[in-house]
Amino acid sequence: MMPLAEGKLNTSYTVNCVNTKQEDVRKFLFTLGCYPGERVTIISKLASNYIVNIKDARYSIDEDLAKVIMCSNHV
Repeated sequence: MMPLAEGKLNTSYTVNCVNTKQEDVRKFLFTLGCYPGERVTIISKLASNYIVNIKDARYSIDEDLAKVIMCSNHV
């Protein structure tokens, strides 16, 4: 398991958990469709901003959010 922030571009990962105690952050990521078992792909990374693909939609998240999304390689 690793944080999404350490992932490679254009590689699919499976979300294992959202590793934060802040309920508002967890709820925000869940509204994007980022929950355990879901697939996420890093489309691009500029400075500390990530463009990710979740459920056929693209979102911009910052590095702090990418660090709390724990994932593994998609099989």
